[in-house]
Amino acid sequence: MSARDNTAENEHGEIAEDGTTHFGFKTVKEEDKASLVKGVFNSVADQYDIMNDVMSAGVHRLWKNSLINSVNPRPGMRLLDVAGGTGDIAFRFLEAAPRTHVTVCDINAEMLRVGEGRAKTKGLDDRCEFVCGDAMKLPFPDRSMDAYTIAFGIRNVTRIEEALADAYRVLKPGGRFYCLEFSPAVVPVLQDAYDAYSFKFIPAMGQMVAQDRDSYQYLVESIRRFPTPEKFEAMIKTAGFSRTSWRSMSAGVVAIHSGTRI
Repeated sequence: MSARDNTAENEHGEIAEDGTTHFGFKTVKEEDKASLVKGVFNSVADQYDIMNDVMSAGVHRLWKNSLINSVNPRPGMRLLDVAGGTGDIAFRFLEAAPRTHVTVCDINAEMLRVGEGRAKTKGLDDRCEFVCGDAMKLPFPDRSMDAYTIAFGIRNVTRIEEALADAYRVLKPGGRFYCLEFSPAVVPVLQDAYDAYSFKFIPAMGQMVAQDRDSYQYLVESIRRFPTPEKFEAMIKTAGFSRTSWRSMSAGVVAIHSGTRI
């Protein structure tokens, strides 16, 4: 394998032979990435949901509703929502069906703090627990969850393949994995406009709304380093999932991926 091939793998969430990975467009030591990501979300936690509305003009709500429709919540269902600290996916799931339960697992305590506060305000705290944990090594038993969701979080994981493997581990046989994530593969006719919007507007709005340009610069860059939907589906299959599929939305800006543990 050539040095160029190794670099390409790094861009898609895998670890180089020299122990480095990517943090946006920067190359960092593998062991440093988690703390850098924590720093990003510590900084933006209180403004995170507001910025989602600003960045997407509210369209993120439609994407998340579509994710929940795919999950198809049913009474008695237990969901694990990973990297969902502020509760956006969890609350949609709980409101969609009675007698459901969600465990929100996030590596960032500040995001969990925001989510716990929102759960109490909504009166959903009796059906929702918040746990600090790493997507690559989830603190839950094997075969304990009916469904697993991760929305706009997996691209921040140091070793994506390990997070996918642990998603498989915690799902019951027949359990479903769902991932909502930005895609680097927008339709070509929109690429220039999308790049201009991403690299100019979003960091500027991050500075204006959250007083943090650098964190939103990282988030934009991290999208460009994420695998294409076809490559990410291949990674999901490698983790052991069957019946994998994906569908893009908003001209390829985001995609919903799914797979089943048989």
